[in-house]
Amino acid sequence: MKRVFINLLFVLIGTTIAWGQCRVIAHRGYWDTPGAAENSRASLQNALRLNVYGSEIDIWLTTDGHLMVNHDEDYKGVVLQQATYEECKELTLSNGEKMPQLQDLLQMMKETESKTKLIIEIKRHKTKRQNEEAARVTLKAVDEYGVADKVEYISFSLDACLELIKCNPKARVAYLSGNRTPAQLFVERLTGIDYSLKAIDKNPHWIDEAHGLHMDVNVWIVDKVEDMRRLKAAGVDFLTTNKPLEAIEVCKAH
Repeated sequence: MKRVFINLLFVLIGTTIAWGQCRVIAHRGYWDTPGAAENSRASLQNALRLNVYGSEIDIWLTTDGHLMVNHDEDYKGVVLQQATYEECKELTLSNGEKMPQLQDLLQMMKETESKTKLIIEIKRHKTKRQNEEAARVTLKAVDEYGVADKVEYISFSLDACLELIKCNPKARVAYLSGNRTPAQLFVERLTGIDYSLKAIDKNPHWIDEAHGLHMDVNVWIVDKVEDMRRLKAAGVDFLTTNKPLEAIEVCKAH
C-alpha cells in the first residue's frame, strides 16, 4: 500500500519516473499524434506532458548563425546548412507550424515544469569547421536561456562532440555513429554511446563495457516491443523510440 501511494504521489507532482535502468527518449518528440509533426513545438510539448526522460530534436546551422530544427538537410528544396534564416523562416511543417528555431524550443524548456530533458542532436554538417561552429552556437544558445541542466547532446559528428566537451566539460555528450568502442570514447571524455539497434546487436558487449566506464547506453530507433524488452533485459539505460507510450509500459514493467 505504501509503495502504491508513493508511485501515485510521483504521478501527481509530475515528476519524471525512472523505471529501473530503462528510460524513454521520444524520437523527434512525441509526434505521432493529431496536430503534431516531427521536430515541432507540438511534439516537444507532448513529450513534456508525458514526462519521459528526454525529447530528441535535430538542428542545422544556417549560413548566418541560426539553428533550425529539422531532421533532413533539405526541406522543401531548401538546404538548411547552405541557407540563410530568411530562406528558412517561412518553411511550414505538416501540422501548420513554421519550422522552429532552437531558441523556440529552449524557451519552452525554460518555462516548463516537466523534468523531461531536451536531447539536441547536432546534425553532421559538411565540414569540420561547420560542425564545431554548430556546437559552439548551440552551447551559447543553451546558456543564454539558462537551461543547461535540462539539455544533453548527441551527434554523428565526432568533431561536434569534442567541441561540445572542449567548450563545456560538464556537458553530457554521446556519440551516434557506432564506429567507436566505449573505451575509445571514454578517453575523449564522452559520457555515453547512443548507437543504433543494429550496432548494439552486433556488439552487445559494448553495454557492459560502457557501464564499466560509467557511461550511458542509449539505443535507437527501438519501435518493436520485443526489442524494447530484450534491450531492457540487457541493461541499456535509454530507448529512443517513435513509440514512447509502448516504451513507457515496457520500462515500468517488473
